[in-house]
Amino acid sequence: MVQGPLSGVTVVDMTRVLAGPYCTMMLYDLGARVIKVETPQKGDDSRHIGPFINGKSAYFMSLNRGKQSVALDLKAEQDRELFEALLERADVLVENYRPGVMERLGYGWDALHAQYSRLIYAAASGFGHTGPYAERPAYDMVVQAMGGLMSITGQPDGKPTRVGSSIGDITAGLFTVAGVNAALYRRVHSGVGMKIDVAMLDCQVAILENAIARYCASGEVPGPIGARHPSITPFEAFATKDGHVIVAAGNDGLFKTLCDATGNTNLEQDDRFRTNDLRTQYHVELKAILDPSFAAKSTQQWLDILASAGIPCGPINNIAEVLDDPQVRARNMVVSVEDAVAGRVRMAGNPIKMSEFDDPDGRAAAPDLDADRAAIIAEFFDPTPLA
Repeated sequence: MVQGPLSGVTVVDMTRVLAGPYCTMMLYDLGARVIKVETPQKGDDSRHIGPFINGKSAYFMSLNRGKQSVALDLKAEQDRELFEALLERADVLVENYRPGVMERLGYGWDALHAQYSRLIYAAASGFGHTGPYAERPAYDMVVQAMGGLMSITGQPDGKPTRVGSSIGDITAGLFTVAGVNAALYRRVHSGVGMKIDVAMLDCQVAILENAIARYCASGEVPGPIGARHPSITPFEAFATKDGHVIVAAGNDGLFKTLCDATGNTNLEQDDRFRTNDLRTQYHVELKAILDPSFAAKSTQQWLDILASAGIPCGPINNIAEVLDDPQVRARNMVVSVEDAVAGRVRMAGNPIKMSEFDDPDGRAAAPDLDADRAAIIAEFFDPTPLA
């Protein structure tokens, strides 16, 4: 088990697919023990989502490493007894059912808080537990669209474009992690748990940052602008002789350095480009001047030139290049698990590095469905009634 600041914390994980499992995976990476409660026979839906390695879902394995699994039918009395035995000793319950499901099972917040006062109850759902959309189902792409993210993603006049990663689910998972940690801290002082209600749609609104600021300041509705930053210039992708390079000249000093590095030494004296606001206003004209310079050299040549000048820059890596990047590897952002069926499986590591805890390059494998039932019964419950 990974050691971390949450070592000693037990999480009952009633989540499936992505938002909830991502949250509980992060809690595991921070040291918590995560007991995954799954439906009998089928288990987490993501067990059946590809790609597969020797018949096992790489998708599921990458989100459920290090967890334990027990399959429980919460409509069956014996399984309910075992579930309640888990809750008796758990610190956190995380679920991502549609609102109302837990109440129908008899395990809604009010019922649980009355019986297990110290239990922290975290719910991640599409639209939250309040509001007119509360009972609607949602997936990542639905909230990317409804939350405005798709309206500012892609090329101008292009087709609607989903962000390439499932950011609707992942941000909900991350905000739920933040809520759980805050609730654990609060419980130290109050002695009681609380309910955490995280909506995927809310999380998409929360990360709109610049888009909301621009609309509220100007009244103009933002739209997609490709790889360019809407209010910092030059801050975009430039075509090179053999590809592209990302340049982020985020202030006037960096712009002057960029002008010198590209051989446009007097460009910063042009009245159209003296300030960032002006450069953004005349971004088309500025790009037209810079484009020929970048097109004259290869991406690697520009990376060497710009990096030596102290200008933030980078290549546009594909996924294989990301996993082989020396900085990514140096930061232990590619870890592996040894699975009995799938073999050695690589996956993303934990980006939170802490001075008091090691960050091992290996993790425990994701569990098979119901793999830990016997051990959990022996630890949490008298097995005699269940024999």
